[in-house]
Amino acid sequence: MEDHSVPVDDETEVLVVGAGPVGLTARALLERWGVRVLLVEKHRRLSPFPRSRLVNVRSMEIFRLLGIDAKVTATAFGPEFGRIRFRETLAAPDFASAALVGIDAPVAESPALGVMTSQDRLEPHLLAAASAPARFGVELTGLTGLSGLAGLNGLTGLTGLTEEEDGVVAHLVDRGSGARTRVRARYVLAADGANSTVRDLLGIATAGPGAIAHLTTVVFDADLDRWCARHPAGVYVAAHGSVIPLYPEGGWAWAGATPEDTGHTDWAGLVGHTLGTGPDVRVDVRRVQHWVMQAFVAERFRHGRVLLAGDAAHAVPVVGGLGMNAGLADVHNLCWKVAGVLRGWAGPGLLDSYERERRPVAHRTLAQAVANAELMFQVQARRREQSASGAAHPEQIELPWSERYFAQLGLVLGVAYDSGAVLGDGGAPPEPEDEGTEYVPTTRPGHRMPHLWLAPERSTLDTFGEWFTLLTPDPAAWQGQVTAPWPLRVERLPEGLADLGPRGALLVRPDGHVGARWPDGPPGGAALREALTAITATARSPMPVTAPRRCA
Repeated sequence: MEDHSVPVDDETEVLVVGAGPVGLTARALLERWGVRVLLVEKHRRLSPFPRSRLVNVRSMEIFRLLGIDAKVTATAFGPEFGRIRFRETLAAPDFASAALVGIDAPVAESPALGVMTSQDRLEPHLLAAASAPARFGVELTGLTGLSGLAGLNGLTGLTGLTEEEDGVVAHLVDRGSGARTRVRARYVLAADGANSTVRDLLGIATAGPGAIAHLTTVVFDADLDRWCARHPAGVYVAAHGSVIPLYPEGGWAWAGATPEDTGHTDWAGLVGHTLGTGPDVRVDVRRVQHWVMQAFVAERFRHGRVLLAGDAAHAVPVVGGLGMNAGLADVHNLCWKVAGVLRGWAGPGLLDSYERERRPVAHRTLAQAVANAELMFQVQARRREQSASGAAHPEQIELPWSERYFAQLGLVLGVAYDSGAVLGDGGAPPEPEDEGTEYVPTTRPGHRMPHLWLAPERSTLDTFGEWFTLLTPDPAAWQGQVTAPWPLRVERLPEGLADLGPRGALLVRPDGHVGARWPDGPPGGAALREALTAITATARSPMPVTAPRRCA
């Protein structure tokens, strides 16, 4: 029975909080499922800062699903920029260099190619990927002043969020006009960053190192072609900071430790010292932003009808380009589950698998990113110490950690889930790839379905979407299986692929992970239905769910 004690001004199925790449991707994915979405963002426009730089192979596979991969690539740097160069100063020669695997050149394990691009170039593509309403300059805030929680099934008295039996009432304020509104949503998806208001309102603690560095980004213009045009890179790591090309047509950023006295810092001089190009190169400073490199994982990703994703769930150091991409994988995992519960072909228990699957990945990603950051800081510190002591610098040095730092396909494509939304095949639970460097394709349940070419320009990954996919060499052998009301498509898999017998099959979830595997064919006439029932936590045949009132 719906509680009307809290009057509302609007209703939606899912309220997404935060218009960064994660929130915008969630909005696009949910809309493709036919879910009514409202996105709110406290800032008045998309971020003007470059921020995240690397879109990895797995994220580009998600963008391929959304049909925006070509647009993202068109405004990104070319593959030749998929490299990191280490230098004393920007004007000095490389003393080490490494390619970013999956960015600098295609890999056989994916139909997609990652790119180097600035977040402010990526977000407009994501915003345009959906038509669901997005309200900028609107903040989720509190109206009543009680703290503490009343349990998973009732957040009575929670500042800013009131959870009812069948929804959440969010209190919003327009930061320009001051107008206050209340929106009832069936679910709230919090993608509002490392300093998440929603996470704080829920009282969810975090675990991890916390703040590991205070950094500053300086956006500037300068003519640096003499030192960079013939040796392109996505990042130049120098002794006194990193120098980053922002856009193919020009623009630069310097990122380094925040000086003690920011009020009297000569930013152009600081950047010029890192460049080492001399007084002939003019540095025109455009913007200065101070920020804290955070490292933590939330102790919970879900509280009732409120779910955390992206930096709200796990703040990952930027070194290695893992954080934003992990957030995109979060919502790719989550959105089909929310849609299934809303449409009635999945039980609410399916949402429990979100934290079970993604939180271990967050911890592994965080550990790798923290190690990356510490090692990069060590290399810079050693170089500074060499300069201060007058010691001779080797022209080339071997980076013993470069393989672990740059070759991350195991961490990116080798993610494997162990939860109730995966039917094991009798073997051991899936194990993460060692240190994230090696990726061995497998069709074991829980793993990402490997990329296999079915036809020119058509991958197995292209058969996935807003449905479950049954891949089998013999579709006729599975025709008698009753699958309603679950969305399902059957695709012919050429015989001999994926280690299946002539009548075998793989049931692939909408997020591309194998949910069940039958190597030799259906063990019974209800095998597929039983698998879908188990994966979607459906105890009985689902019933249609009435759509909510329109959210304009």
